[in-house]
Amino acid sequence: MVPAPATVVTPLLPPASTEPPAPHIALLLPLNSKLFAKAADAVQQGFLAAAGQEANGLPVRVYPCSDESTEVAALYQQALRAGAVAVAGPLTRGGVAALAANGELMTPTLALNTLEGTRSDQLYFFGLPSEAEARQSAQRATAAGLLSAYIVSTNTPLSKRLAQAFSDEWQRAGGILRSEIIYTGDPAPLKELPEDPGNSVFLAAELDKARLLRPYIIATIPVYATSQIFAGNTRTLTNYDLSDVRFVDMPWMLQPDHTAVMIYPRSAAPLPPELDRLYALGIDAYRLLQVLFNRSYSSELPLDGVTGKVSLSGHMFQREAILAIIRQGQGVPVDSKIR
Repeated sequence: MVPAPATVVTPLLPPASTEPPAPHIALLLPLNSKLFAKAADAVQQGFLAAAGQEANGLPVRVYPCSDESTEVAALYQQALRAGAVAVAGPLTRGGVAALAANGELMTPTLALNTLEGTRSDQLYFFGLPSEAEARQSAQRATAAGLLSAYIVSTNTPLSKRLAQAFSDEWQRAGGILRSEIIYTGDPAPLKELPEDPGNSVFLAAELDKARLLRPYIIATIPVYATSQIFAGNTRTLTNYDLSDVRFVDMPWMLQPDHTAVMIYPRSAAPLPPELDRLYALGIDAYRLLQVLFNRSYSSELPLDGVTGKVSLSGHMFQREAILAIIRQGQGVPVDSKIR
């Protein structure tokens, strides 16, 4: 049973407002963007759901914009003038880059995307990069004792990034990379993949293509992928097409009985998987911002989050997803002893 929210949510004050500044948490999101509004709304829902569980939390004020890359610097300063003592956002890579280029930030700030480079100020980063999941898939396959891998990709921009991330991590750990097969409609190369002991396959593919590719790969070859291939456990028929594929995803998608997951309400209207994961990002973003604001690193980290186990490396919060396998039309978490 979820208690009633105790945190007050205040909408963005208009520029001409005479209401005096007050301490609050600012949430900066592209809610007015045609391209990113749905993603921003999902993050906002999750963030406020987490804030509602904080009995004595600061109020949250939401600061919407249309184009983060051009508006976020001014929006950030507006929030500070209004009394913001901690800031979450922006969400897009362009927005994060614009904020990061705005000099050193002295207010605890959690950007909701990732950015390369080092910081010495109060700007931290937390996101859901698919490349991180590809690297974790390589780590899981290595831990399972697999020695060689074929990469099957579809030549889309996302597929290329996943393939590169897996390849880099696989070879860094000493694995043998056999070849990359780019699927263009001919399944013959997939049927010919060898069943050699220690061999594996990484599917660098989105769900629609992964469903087509999986049936052509010999069932006895271990196949790994990212959460891109998982649309949730309501999609049973889709999951049957991906039988025995191992993938990494978050507790929010796989473990409804997880201690942290059970605390937070789901969205009032069911969300598609890609937005549901952003809802979960919003939940953990609120919790991590509390860590930054309270400087409770040693006691609160790693965070047992709804997105996974979250730890801090430098100024980057890194998420360790959980390993799952598709069995009988369901994504099932895999015991740590069974890779």
